[in-house]
Amino acid sequence: MSVITAENLCKKFGSFTAVDHISFAIEKGEIFGFLGANGAGKTTAMRMLCGLSIPSSGTGRVAGFDIYKETEKIKKNIGYMSQRFSLYEDLTVTENIRLFAGIYGINKKEIAPRTKEMLSRLGFLNEKDTLVKSLPLGWKQKLSFSVAIFHEPKLVFLDEPTGGVDPAARRQFWELIYDASERGITVFVTTHYMDEAEYCNRVSIMVDGKISAMDSPKKLRNLYGCDSMNAVFQKLARTAVRAGD
Repeated sequence: MSVITAENLCKKFGSFTAVDHISFAIEKGEIFGFLGANGAGKTTAMRMLCGLSIPSSGTGRVAGFDIYKETEKIKKNIGYMSQRFSLYEDLTVTENIRLFAGIYGINKKEIAPRTKEMLSRLGFLNEKDTLVKSLPLGWKQKLSFSVAIFHEPKLVFLDEPTGGVDPAARRQFWELIYDASERGITVFVTTHYMDEAEYCNRVSIMVDGKISAMDSPKKLRNLYGCDSMNAVFQKLARTAVRAGD
């Protein structure tokens, strides 16, 4: 069973069609790259899938729930992380983990041992009482991602999660993504770094509200006669008619 399905999903704002009848399905444990230039419609599409915006038409299910009628259930069964750092900087690492564990409804008896296990896996045991605002950006992003999947959701949405992070930290971040995928968590990720698109199992590229291409990075490179995903992206982006944000 697919973790995400969308059929002719459409979102209009007045006479403007932000998302124009897109269809796709994403399987359990898949790392799915959702690409598009500014103004292509990818953020609007993600908001519909997260239960934050009701579609104008079309159908969709996320984590088994209807994107029209069961938005609250969707929110409880997904993780979400944005480029804008989402943890509380004036709380310590441990305080942040415990706060979000409570929000996610994790059993109180499980919070302490799971917190210790996560800190150990991240190499953060010596930083457990450090204020988050004192951490390097790369560490903050790794912590934010780990908190987003602390409740072991069926899938996690990552909205440009590595923006501003140095290449070494980005590689470490993607190791966490691969680990989550191996545990069966589906990863839906947007990024402006085309080298990161190469790490995905499949990639879709939106242009003017439509999905112009969708396949594995290798097959897309072959299809468009390009030696990199950046070249594929640039070739498709040049066909855009409407202006970016």
